[in-house]
Order: sequence, then structure tokens, then C-alpha cells
Amino acid sequence: MTDRREVAIVPWPGRGPSAPDRLSGLLAAYHLRTEEEKGEPVPDVAALPDRYRAEILDPRTAFANDVVLVALSGGDTVGCLVVTAPVEKRSEVKRLWTDPSFRGRGVASELIGAALARCAKDGVSAVGLSVWKWRTGAITLYERLGFAVTESWDERDDLVCMERAV
Repeated sequence: MTDRREVAIVPWPGRGPSAPDRLSGLLAAYHLRTEEEKGEPVPDVAALPDRYRAEILDPRTAFANDVVLVALSGGDTVGCLVVTAPVEKRSEVKRLWTDPSFRGRGVASELIGAALARCAKDGVSAVGLSVWKWRTGAITLYERLGFAVTESWDERDDLVCMERAV
């Protein structure tokens, strides 16, 4: 029987005790996996590009103007997502990551749903995201949640840009 504990989506750091090490761990896993998938694996966080390492080492500063949502199951932080501060009524979803042991349980969908609700509350009219083209499962999820491929706003090869109205 699979453990199907309920997942709560909350802003980080939140009112209660936060788990910065666990958030940092999720961000590290995200960036290390991304570098590996790009064919540029690095042995550890210290070898990541400066901007990614800064997010991991001090997420409070790195995302000071953004909203960070975390998924909690019991006392565990099992997923994260960053929503950038709105610019001209548009925000971007970044750093969506679910602990591999919690995948397939709807955590990513719940994080995105909470992000969209937050954006609607903040008067955002559109949410964008970029995803590596080889992350076909993520692209399928985003399409299922109403995102559509749009013209790229990013110069990096192999990125698919998507957007949806709020």
C-alpha cells in the first residue's frame, strides 16, 4: 500500500518554524539534476554556477522579492516552486521540484494551482514558465494545467516557453 499522506501547500518561510535546509536541499537537487540533464554534470553544489549556488545557500535573499511555495507532507518538505514578483501584471513560475519519492501524487499540480491562485489574488493576468524540451513529462503536466507553448523570451537553446492566463 502506498503512503498517500495529505500534502499542504504553504508560503515559505511562513509563520511557523521553517526548514531552510530542506528547501535548500530541494533547490540543490533541482539544479544538480538540471546540469546533469544538460550534459554538464557537476559533482556537488560548490561546482554549480554562482547564481544557482546563491539560491541554494541563501534562498531568503535570492527570492526576497518573490513568493516561494513549499509542499509539506507531515513534517517533510517534499516540493517547492517560486513565483516571481509581477512585472506588468505578469509573473513567472520557476524551480518547480518534487522530491522523487513523492512524484505521481499530485504535488506539482497542487503547487502550480496554489501559485495560480496567488497570482490571481495579486492581480497577475498571465503566468509564464520555461522548461527544458527533454522534460516531456513536465511539458505534458503544464499543458494539462492550461499552459500553451508561446514565443520564447529566453535566448538559451532547448528551452520551451509556455504561458497561460490567470
